[in-house]
Amino acid sequence: QVQLVESGGGLVQPGRSLRLSCATSGFMLKRYIIGWFRQAPGKELEGVGCINGRDQNTYYGDSVKGRFTIDRDNAGSTVYLRMNDLEPEDTAVYYCARPTSQLVDCANTFNHPDEFSFWGQGTQVTVSS
Repeated sequence: QVQLVESGGGLVQPGRSLRLSCATSGFMLKRYIIGWFRQAPGKELEGVGCINGRDQNTYYGDSVKGRFTIDRDNAGSTVYLRMNDLEPEDTAVYYCARPTSQLVDCANTFNHPDEFSFWGQGTQVTVSS
């Protein structure tokens, strides 16, 4: 049974950092892309970035490029979203997700939530002073 569980959200001041975790189970992490998404109140779901299963290449949306980093615990089954220099505009519920199939590269996928079939429950990140 495929499962993804996010954790690590919370309230943080602008300019500070936060690390989200996505604990996976029921599949081999190195065979699948993992994407991170977020949804702010009243806005559509937005692709934050993704990491490939095999080569661990990463891709990011323009709004977070240079501030956010995705990496993976190769010894286990956890994917991380490290967020630096947080801004109030980063306030959202953050989700990790996995596609149905073993896509090779997520460069053209991470902005398409409909390509992802398995989702976590989300974790709230609030950036405010």
